[in-house]
Amino acid sequence: MNRVAKIIRLKPECREEYEHYHKNIWPEVAANLKTVGIRNYSIHYYNGLLFSYFEYTGDDFERDMARLASFPANVRWRKIMSRMQEPMTLGEPPGTWTEMDEVFYQE
Repeated sequence: MNRVAKIIRLKPECREEYEHYHKNIWPEVAANLKTVGIRNYSIHYYNGLLFSYFEYTGDDFERDMARLASFPANVRWRKIMSRMQEPMTLGEPPGTWTEMDEVFYQE
């Protein structure tokens, strides 16, 4: 199992809408996450930043993330979410989360 943490900026005017979508996640999107081996997924907000954490239980992360990105419900979901987000790195497309390095873990 791999632990994955990512970060992205949330446009200030979009916080309420973003939270509404995530409190009412589409069933297909939730099912697709499980299909590709994502478990214990959470997103946290702090001062304009979104921090996400999930555990990946599959055996080919790149393949499974490409599969996830191709599911029709996820394509629609990501299109909506990406207009509310700003990448951490200049020049990255909207909706691009920056992966973070793990520096400590205790079970």
